[in-house]
Order: sequence, then C-alpha cells, then structure tokens
Amino acid sequence: MPRYLSMVQIDEKTAPAGGPSEALMQRMGELIEEMTKAGVLLDTAGLTPTAQGARVRWEKGELSVTDGPFTEAKEVVGGYAIVQAKDMAEAIEWTKRFLKVHEEHWTVTCEVREIAEG
Repeated sequence: MPRYLSMVQIDEKTAPAGGPSEALMQRMGELIEEMTKAGVLLDTAGLTPTAQGARVRWEKGELSVTDGPFTEAKEVVGGYAIVQAKDMAEAIEWTKRFLKVHEEHWTVTCEVREIAEG
C-alpha cells in the first residue's frame, strides 16, 4: 500500500502566539488515535518555529547556512504526517479531516505527495 507525506504549511505571522488551543489539541488527539487504530497513520509531528531552525543550501558548488527565522517565507512547514492509504484520494480525505479540526482563525495548507518507493 502506498505511503504519502502530508506537509502541513502554516503562516507563522498569523498563527496564534500561544500555539494551538487545548480544544484543537484534543480534537487532533482524537483524530490521531482514530487514524492510528485504522492503520493509516504511520508517523506525525509538529515542528518548532523557523526562528529555531536553519536552512542549508547547495548552489553553484557552494554551501551556505542561514539561521531562522526566514522572513521571506509566507508559509512554512509546521508539521507533517506520513499516512498509508490505498490511493491519493484516500490520503486527501484523511488530510481534509486533519484540516477541519482547526479553528476558523487558522490558515493551514497541506501538500500531499506520494513517497517514492525503491
């Protein structure tokens, strides 16, 4: 069965300063439990803010390292999920459910891509 990576993109400028609400975390926990029991969710995690990260770039034979935050980025990867689904349509349906647990003030985008095997 194929695996899919769902990259959770958020706008750090509009995300709540205090992070996710308790209600959101509870709904997220319930969905994660359901997905785990269904054998769909293989791994998931949130990521620390870009201010705590670094970008390593290879360009024209040169390496560079840039410490965060990355002011030029509107949306950044804020987390991920790896799901195992029968096809892209099923992976997208699970992703839609993930997005719907967020309150209306969140702006969240998930990019879903099949993981290339072998």
